[in-house]
Amino acid sequence: MKKNIYYFILILVTLIVFTLLYKAIFKSNSYIPSLAINKKINNFSAYSLFSNKEINIEVLSKEKKITIINIWSSWCLPCRNEHKYLMKLKQHKNIYLIGLNYKDNPSKAREFIDDFGNPFFEILSDPKGIIAIDIGAYGVPETYIIDNELNIIKKFIGELNSNDYDKIVDIANR
Repeated sequence: MKKNIYYFILILVTLIVFTLLYKAIFKSNSYIPSLAINKKINNFSAYSLFSNKEINIEVLSKEKKITIINIWSSWCLPCRNEHKYLMKLKQHKNIYLIGLNYKDNPSKAREFIDDFGNPFFEILSDPKGIIAIDIGAYGVPETYIIDNELNIIKKFIGELNSNDYDKIVDIANR
């Protein structure tokens, strides 16, 4: 009788462990960007890269239909690759572009802008990466389109390309 109970408990424990492992293996841990849509970002303030003046994102975006926040760094190669699209976006009157400089040396960031041009209406510094993480970023570059109430309309992970550029222009012209 004791032997039967022992086998029963062993089989039960084995089944429980197997079930837990099976669920863990097939559970998707992938981040889905669409989940960020309609999420409201927290209001934040950061120092301007050039003036070292504290600026509030809500104040920057309040009067705009949409604001684009691009998270970038001077050490980021994909950020260099996407920069030409940001320069093109600046030419559109409906697009208000804010740069969030992520975990970067301020002098290197200013040098990057001097070398490649400044597509941004304002560049905010995020030296510890806390603001970017709070917004929901996983790395650089990432681009967020937000409305004037800080709701995320669209999120782009990785460097912008020509298709992303077209999507942003389309959203801005609506």
